[in-house]
Amino acid sequence: MNEIKIIVKGDEIRFIYKDGLLPLADQGKKTIRRASHVEPCDEGWQADMGPVDGPILGPFKTRSEALGAEVTWLLKNRIPVPA
Repeated sequence: MNEIKIIVKGDEIRFIYKDGLLPLADQGKKTIRRASHVEPCDEGWQADMGPVDGPILGPFKTRSEALGAEVTWLLKNRIPVPA
């Protein structure tokens, strides 16, 4: 979950938000968007990837497992831009 991946496409830079990467956002116009929702559910926790037209991942026993699945999915799918 600590993996840092930066996607560069033309003049656009995309990354999963981490406070340490904020200086990158200061290099030009920035837009921060929610890519998913990690929420409790009846069976534990789930990661709803709906904002990037993805699936609902889970359920997971712990929130940290759901967060890990969220990051893995985003990285595997090249950090898609929310609609």
